[in-house]
Amino acid sequence: MELKLINDQGAAGTFSAPDALFAREFNEALVHQIVVAYQANARAGTRAQKDRGAVRHSTRKPWRQKGTGRARAGMTSSPLWRGGGRIFPNSADENFSHKVNRKMFRAGMAAILSQLAREGRIGVIEDFTLEQPKTRLLAQKVKSLGYEGVLVITDEVDHNLALSSRNLSNVEVMPARHANPVVLVRYPAILITRKAVAKLEEMFR
Repeated sequence: MELKLINDQGAAGTFSAPDALFAREFNEALVHQIVVAYQANARAGTRAQKDRGAVRHSTRKPWRQKGTGRARAGMTSSPLWRGGGRIFPNSADENFSHKVNRKMFRAGMAAILSQLAREGRIGVIEDFTLEQPKTRLLAQKVKSLGYEGVLVITDEVDHNLALSSRNLSNVEVMPARHANPVVLVRYPAILITRKAVAKLEEMFR
């Protein structure tokens, strides 16, 4: 698969990328599965609700069983009452994780990268560094390369890049080992360094 090769002035030619990673057939069902699984696995079970035994209510019977003309009631913590407990409460230790086999995840990531390559949304650059940790310099560099919003994948994120990209909402810089399906489908364009291409091939081929 031929990808756009970009230098500091913009497009400079083509880069021959491995077909195993950038020329796979797109599998929509698999891509959907790994995206949903990745988001589900990132969830934390921090929510909690109380059942009728956990709410703070008196256990006294509100009124006598017979003779009032009203429905019988045992205690005010009943789920039928306002302020009562939940019937099936959410627990704090709820498990949201989805299991995805390693082979499926690799195939899904390759399918995403291949589809992005076919749409012309991936570019390859020799290196991506900054001399100083300044947000303005990174914004100017991205604009000079012809991008508005872009995901930059490098082999390693140095200190200058990490500090410079924190305040840019339309630019994200990450190492190849942290590449995931959600961030790949989020950005309109992706810029990958040569070393990162080799690392991605090693991870997902």
